[in-house]
Amino acid sequence: MRHIFWAASAISAFAGIVQAGPYAPAAGQVGSTAIPYNDSRFVGWATGGTLVRGPQDINNPTGPLASFGVLSDAFGSAGTTTTAVVSLGDGGFATLTFDQPIRNGPGVDFAVFENGFSDTFLELAFVEVSSNGINFFRFPAYSETQTTTQVGGFGLLDPTNLHNLAGKYRVGYGTPFDLDDLLSLAGPTLDLNHITHVRVIDVVGRIDAAPGNPSYIPSLDSLGRVINDPYSTPFASSGFDLDGIGVINQVPEPSILGVMGIASGVLLRRRRKLV
Repeated sequence: MRHIFWAASAISAFAGIVQAGPYAPAAGQVGSTAIPYNDSRFVGWATGGTLVRGPQDINNPTGPLASFGVLSDAFGSAGTTTTAVVSLGDGGFATLTFDQPIRNGPGVDFAVFENGFSDTFLELAFVEVSSNGINFFRFPAYSETQTTTQVGGFGLLDPTNLHNLAGKYRVGYGTPFDLDDLLSLAGPTLDLNHITHVRVIDVVGRIDAAPGNPSYIPSLDSLGRVINDPYSTPFASSGFDLDGIGVINQVPEPSILGVMGIASGVLLRRRRKLV
């Protein structure tokens, strides 16, 4: 986020923004896909993971890294507190794991939570999944935000211009992801019914070249369009602020009866071989 301690009164001054994009609107509006953190569909939350922080400013890649929060702030249930988050920094990422893998079930399968202060005061991230912790596959993501003018560090985004980008919704509401979107990629290195890792990667919103970082390439959506995200955010709380990942469709734990059934089947096959 631009600054964790940005006053709520200052945010309200930017309340007006025309929403006219093709995608789902903000939380609470008709047609929104936002899922509240206390939705009864959640059956699990992230319990572990790793963190790679990005710099506070991609134009100064050797400068200070984001430092607000700790990785464990992204474990367990999300909530409505804007400070119980871990900041990723420009281009930083967190890879979270779960007690039980995520599976491709009916409807959406999991949701990612950020701490946006309002329906338009947002920051974005790509989301990728893996079933082996090695090969990661990115959800197709789309941004129709204009790219003529840079969205400033305290600028606003229209959620109806955004799809499959974490951070689309304000604090307390998760952006849902459906593993059906990755069906064409399923195969030996991606088991959609056994997702063990979810990676959240900060979208660096700078839309032009960075003189201080010649290797910088603007973030692109799945159609090759530049993603305009608030920049710059040179604070300890720079970048996407991860609050949690809630699981909706989960691989069930093996029951005691199921284990006993398997054992009985093995013993029966062995006896038949001996006869």
